Amino acid sequence: MRKIKREDEVIVIAGKDKGKTGKIKRVLKDDRIVIAGVNMIKRHTKPNPMLGSQGGIVEREAPIHASNVAIYNKETNKADRVGFKVLEDGSKVRIYKSTQKEIDA
Repeated sequence: MRKIKREDEVIVIAGKDKGKTGKIKRVLKDDRIVIAGVNMIKRHTKPNPMLGSQGGIVEREAPIHASNVAIYNKETNKADRVGFKVLEDGSKVRIYKSTQKEIDA
């Protein structure tokens, strides 16, 4: 089980976008994640008439390493660490380390 999953609310703790929050759009294999509205880059694209795409400057999100983000705890309005807890039925759930409450509740 991963500590950070898709659709989690995270906060950036290092880099040029430090302090920004957003939802995770994609989790890539090499421990990188794409967050909505964070780490925006401008990409200059050529027009391609075969595909019908226009050229120009396209702004999109670039991946950021998972070590540079932390899960955002809405109760405390701060970054938090993720822990795991095994319930009585044997299922494993993610919890906030500071409050011991479930993340996926």
